[in-house]
Amino acid sequence: MNKNSPIYIAGHTGLVGSALFRRLEADGYSNLILRSHSDLDLTRQDEVELFFQKERPKYVFLAAAKVGGIMANCTYPAEFIYTNLAIQNNVIHAGWKTGVKRLFFLGSSCIYPSKCPQPMKEDYLLTGTLEPTNEPYAIAKIAGIKMCQSYNRQYGTQYICVMPTNLYGPNDNFNLETSHVLPALIRKFHLAKLAEQGDWEGIKKDEQKYGAIPDEIKQSIGLKISTSNLKAIASGFKPSVLLWGSGNPKREFLHVDDLADACIFLTNLDEEDFRRLFNEGRTPLINIGCGKDSTIKEIAAVVAEAVGYKGEVRWDQDKPDGTSQKLLNISKIKKLGWKPNIALKDGIRNVYEWYLQGKNK
Repeated sequence: MNKNSPIYIAGHTGLVGSALFRRLEADGYSNLILRSHSDLDLTRQDEVELFFQKERPKYVFLAAAKVGGIMANCTYPAEFIYTNLAIQNNVIHAGWKTGVKRLFFLGSSCIYPSKCPQPMKEDYLLTGTLEPTNEPYAIAKIAGIKMCQSYNRQYGTQYICVMPTNLYGPNDNFNLETSHVLPALIRKFHLAKLAEQGDWEGIKKDEQKYGAIPDEIKQSIGLKISTSNLKAIASGFKPSVLLWGSGNPKREFLHVDDLADACIFLTNLDEEDFRRLFNEGRTPLINIGCGKDSTIKEIAAVVAEAVGYKGEVRWDQDKPDGTSQKLLNISKIKKLGWKPNIALKDGIRNVYEWYLQGKNK
């Protein structure tokens, strides 16, 4: 991939796409093709095909997707399966029709069975039942993998499927109704810290920046339900942080800048190494992670320290935990010579600093 290659980043404003954009721009790639949703609706086949016919990208990073945590997946299953199927079908097919050289399909570790042996190898795909709380999303991603596999098999394309672990970083989604666990933790601890300090104006500004605060969170940090007059429920009230589940499930987290680094690393493999990936299977499926996991309780403690919150943490065990453990086997990409560079504590501190600056608004 040379510096002038036309490169399309689908989803460049999202968590993964924006990290890819930052990295490619920093590395001097000058022909980056970007479209916002208002300019190009990737669920519309006619729009996507016209775009590919006009722009003719040679490389595509398919990072556009509808994503969310357990609450969002449970609440909007139809939207998750429809939107993601539509986006990937349109982009992959249009890419083939217009001669895209290499396409990177960004998936998710939720494609693996809920009771998968740990750490999860690429070979474990479709060997068991999926986790019910995000099954529609996972099925859409599996369909994307199989679509890449089918196009490679029938048309000789070079499409790679990259399966990242749980991601976090700048431009994450901090809406407490749709976010993943780590950005939700950062925001909940931050709100509780503001409540400890009696900074009701700060809470109001946070709500304006990052979205509505659910009633159960307002109550836990000592706010009246109405947001028109934010103030403590009673003098002497001690805020707490209310978290879902038991805190015992183990999760692996990767900073999104490390994922971007891995994608660029794979893109720039020499021809021999790249072809070797395809010799091992018609569609290379490559896990990207850090190789280490922690319990949600342990991760919550790291977030609390980064934020500076020292109050009570409560666990709502009536809420689902999700899969008990999700750790990726990353031996395949490590063998090629890549490894992550950002430690979890450093990464969380970095994201909290970004959060305070309000850069996603």
